[in-house]
Amino acid sequence: MRSYKLLTPILTGLLLSANSFAQTTSKYNFNRAPLKPGAYVQLPLGSIKAKGWLLKQLELQKEGFTGHAEELYPGNNDLGSNSDWLGGTGNGWEKVPYYVKGLTALAYTLNDTELKAKASKWITYTLEHQQENGLFGPPKMKDWWPRMPFMYAAQSYYEATNDARVVPFLSKYFKYELANLDTDPLSSWGRSRAGDNIELVLWVYNKTGESFLLELANKLKTQAYQWQDIFSQNLFHYYGNDYQPRHMVNVAQALKFPAVVAQFAAEPVYATAMQKGIAHMMHDNGQPEGLAAGTEHMSGNSSVEGVETCTVVEWMQSLETASRNIHDANIGDHLERVAFNALPAQYSRDLKNHSYYTLPNQIKAANGQHGFYQDYGNGLLLSPYSGFPCCRYNLHMGWPYFVKNSALATPEGGVAINTYGPMEISAFVAKGTALKITESTNYPFEEHIYLSLSLPAATTFPLVLRIPAWCASPKVLVNGKPVAGVKPGQLYTINRKWSSADKVTLNFPMQIKIEKQVNNAVSIVRGPLVYSLKIKQTATTIKEHKVAGFVDTEIVPASAWNYGLTLNNTLLANQFVVVKSAMPANPFEGQQSPVTLKAKAKQIPAWTLDYRQTSAFEVPHSPVASTQKTEDIELVPFGSQNIRLSIFPTIGSPKYITDRFTEDFTNNTSEGWVIYGGRWFYKDDAVNCGELENKSSGTYGSKIVATNTKFDDFTFAADITTTGAGDAGLIFRVSDAAIGADAYKGYYVGINPTNKTLEFGKSSDNKWMPIASVTRTLFKLDQTYRIKVKAKGTRFEVYIDNETTPAIAASDGEYKSGNVGLRTYRAMAKIDKVEVIKL
Repeated sequence: MRSYKLLTPILTGLLLSANSFAQTTSKYNFNRAPLKPGAYVQLPLGSIKAKGWLLKQLELQKEGFTGHAEELYPGNNDLGSNSDWLGGTGNGWEKVPYYVKGLTALAYTLNDTELKAKASKWITYTLEHQQENGLFGPPKMKDWWPRMPFMYAAQSYYEATNDARVVPFLSKYFKYELANLDTDPLSSWGRSRAGDNIELVLWVYNKTGESFLLELANKLKTQAYQWQDIFSQNLFHYYGNDYQPRHMVNVAQALKFPAVVAQFAAEPVYATAMQKGIAHMMHDNGQPEGLAAGTEHMSGNSSVEGVETCTVVEWMQSLETASRNIHDANIGDHLERVAFNALPAQYSRDLKNHSYYTLPNQIKAANGQHGFYQDYGNGLLLSPYSGFPCCRYNLHMGWPYFVKNSALATPEGGVAINTYGPMEISAFVAKGTALKITESTNYPFEEHIYLSLSLPAATTFPLVLRIPAWCASPKVLVNGKPVAGVKPGQLYTINRKWSSADKVTLNFPMQIKIEKQVNNAVSIVRGPLVYSLKIKQTATTIKEHKVAGFVDTEIVPASAWNYGLTLNNTLLANQFVVVKSAMPANPFEGQQSPVTLKAKAKQIPAWTLDYRQTSAFEVPHSPVASTQKTEDIELVPFGSQNIRLSIFPTIGSPKYITDRFTEDFTNNTSEGWVIYGGRWFYKDDAVNCGELENKSSGTYGSKIVATNTKFDDFTFAADITTTGAGDAGLIFRVSDAAIGADAYKGYYVGINPTNKTLEFGKSSDNKWMPIASVTRTLFKLDQTYRIKVKAKGTRFEVYIDNETTPAIAASDGEYKSGNVGLRTYRAMAKIDKVEVIKL
């Protein structure tokens, strides 16, 4: 996905009385003046009940990591009885709020007595122990950020229970915030995630009308990172060693910021910033499941970089919030792409474990280092303790928040259905008429959705339906009769007098599509689902935890995975066979998927595990030659496996740039470059390798490779400015590049102004081998040098600036041909005006 635009029986139901609603009033709290009118609002928590496969996910979550979280994490600094969020001596920081936020949503969506009691314990204590000045939570915790997710938990609790303490509790805290933000302004995580705070401020304002809340919202907007500019202008990397604006969880969480602020800010930038930001991120870091890679910082569009579980659920919530304030069908399309693919991929099939990172091409879910800047030995392991602790507390909101945002109330007295799935929706329409919609479907595993309406009397109101942009020929029928004007990618409104037992049928035919990915490879998409190779697997329990049934599991392939698709110029529908099976209770079990695709493919023997043996090499540049026999392979939904291949090379005659290659990074962009570690970004019409917290390019060094090139004899030149200690330069005749300083085969020439050297060498057998070097006492930091390499057979000459005599002349015969690229080693650098000419 490379841009923002990606992106059966008929049931009858019993009428719900007004008393069965979580909120008993017939009026929803829409935007008060001066907030902009037109925004939709969430239905009170509990108004939407999941059914079918969607209910199964919630039930598994209750039986799995949410229902047992307090047993799994009983420490004082975790969810134990001595937590500071319960008045104890622990230090729970964000862990408790994250957990309670998801727990509360799950408890009342399932109407589960046990879970509600757990949620009430945390919320009641906090409500009853607010300080006189308005501050809540652990008194010793001097941090705005962890209170933000707790406020979401309190909001959900209020929606479900009408507890009269909640709104005054929040209002009192907001007065404290307003009084203290000038002397203790937002910083770090709170500054990044201020959109969450603002959303809750506006929610309370719409209930109370207190004018100071608008002042607070403006102050929070001013103190926050200016995400509207970061998103619109692709400024994620423009903050030096401040990693907050490029930390992918922050970015995912901040996606809601412009849409929330657009409700009270006059500047038009807020209405479009999120969409522009997503387009920038998907171009530079996009992955097929609808997210931008971040391990944990933005990490390019490699097939073997990943996404964090926190990123998945925060990206989803941001889209859910945005869909209420920006009425664009593409937002719902994008939300479904993430929810139906990325979310289940992060979890074990029984929802007892998670994987901190998930990769689009993930051949192992096992212990081991991968070279990510934020690397964890167990970051890909399926475990209740995978990776850094944040995700094991934050993951609980994924499915419950998706359910509670599937349908929304509109200011016109109607209902808007934003995302689809089996559920029952209870809402008030018109001037207070109780409506129940029974949504019967196996979507996204089938194409039909059936809506059955139940009302006490005929009532006129608008029903807003999201028509997916990916569907070429959508159809909507009311009581069996087609309605006119239905087009892909719109929010289609049917405003009529509805009667009980009226039925709406949605038909969204799903066609197979190919989406281009890194290295000219492809992903296969059908409707909202991305498909991956069905891989036989060997799962091994390597550790059993104290809570029965919770284990650490390693998964490795038990069948071939290194396939390329044999596609041709005929219709895609003729190259894939769609096989439909009975709908299981859990459709995300890869071995019993209700929809599989059959395709033709060939193995690529040279495509293997990388140097660490923990990951595959990057997907080969397509087309790829293969002399192997053609085989039939099966594809299953992305989210139905914990190991997968979802970015496929294609089989054919290889095509590379071999004569002349130039790149000047005009308009701060480029095509065809792949990042291997470090922080590469575009600024001032050049490519930069920026600093990280340790003020270098990282422990492993970093590379960016033009994988669409292949040169043997050539001249290769670029302008190189080294801005920090270390060296930066050119790599050539490169193959088998991976994350790591010396994880490639090929040559490198680099300039190091700090130690006054120009060095030529190679990486061989994953080790650095110097070949020749020279000292130049005039080398200086922050000065630009044009470095040129002339390669002819086994002879190499290296020139500096306009000198006609080579600074280095040497011979080596190990590598004959390969890609060109750029490399740094413990350095920051700016590189421009790349030119390669075949000799």
